[in-house]
Amino acid sequence: MNIKGHEVEKLKDPTGIIEGDRYEFFLDLEIDEEDELYSEQGVYLKVIFAVDDSGFRIAQYQFLEENTNKALDFEMEEEEEQAVLAYCGEHFKTVL
Repeated sequence: MNIKGHEVEKLKDPTGIIEGDRYEFFLDLEIDEEDELYSEQGVYLKVIFAVDDSGFRIAQYQFLEENTNKALDFEMEEEEEQAVLAYCGEHFKTVL
């Protein structure tokens, strides 16, 4: 799994209940044809990325099929999760 690009938006919390900031990432993925996650439709990853005083983390994520937006029932492997965490940690600062 390789990240080809992304879209990111800062989520607004009008209630102020959630501490810190939340960002919604849509990561364009390149999946090897041999991977069980592969789909001819294409696959992207929706990530809710949380940033607060203690650092940052992935609050939740979901793999989705590109053309249908159908949810795919897969979990990230540990090294994939670390790569996504690092990627989001590097790119959330670009949101104005």
